[in-house]
Formats: sequence, structure tokens, C-alpha cells
Amino acid sequence: MCDSEKREVIIDLKNVSTKEELQILLKQNLDFPDYYGENWDAFWDTITGLVELPEKIIFENWSDLENSIPSEANLLKEMLHDFNKKYPVLKVEIEYK
Repeated sequence: MCDSEKREVIIDLKNVSTKEELQILLKQNLDFPDYYGENWDAFWDTITGLVELPEKIIFENWSDLENSIPSEANLLKEMLHDFNKKYPVLKVEIEYK
């Protein structure tokens, strides 16, 4: 995994209305590699073997994401929960605002 110097990352979801926009935003804010596949399988592979997540991720305007693309919001929340459960040493604090 790459060393990350980011302790806290804020991701603003206010203008996200498609799964493609969400994936691009995650890629940009979490420093995923250029070849990131922009899908949930690639997301899991990336957070579990390619990048080190920050200590804390704050999702601003979470309710906007839940309203515009609820299934994608649920998948993101579920994946981060699964990551924290499977890798307790690397646990990421998640805040949904």
C-alpha cells in the first residue's frame, strides 16, 4: 500500500447525481491511481490493496447522495463498514453529515 499523509479527507457529495460522478469523486479525493476502474469491485480492490485510506473521511451532504442515488450511497456505506470490520487495524473513522 502507498503511504498516505492525509489524516482527514472531506468529500462533498452535494452535486453528485450519478454513480459515475460518485466514482470519479472518490477517485480524486482518495488519491486512487489513474487506472482505477470506477466501479465497486475496483473500489474494494483499491482500498484493500493499492492505497491507504485516511484516518477519517467526512462525507458532507450525505443526505443529497441518499436522495439522488440511494443504492450507490448504501453500497459505499456498506463497503466502508465491511472494510472496517475486515481490517480493524486500518479502521477508518467515517462521518456522514
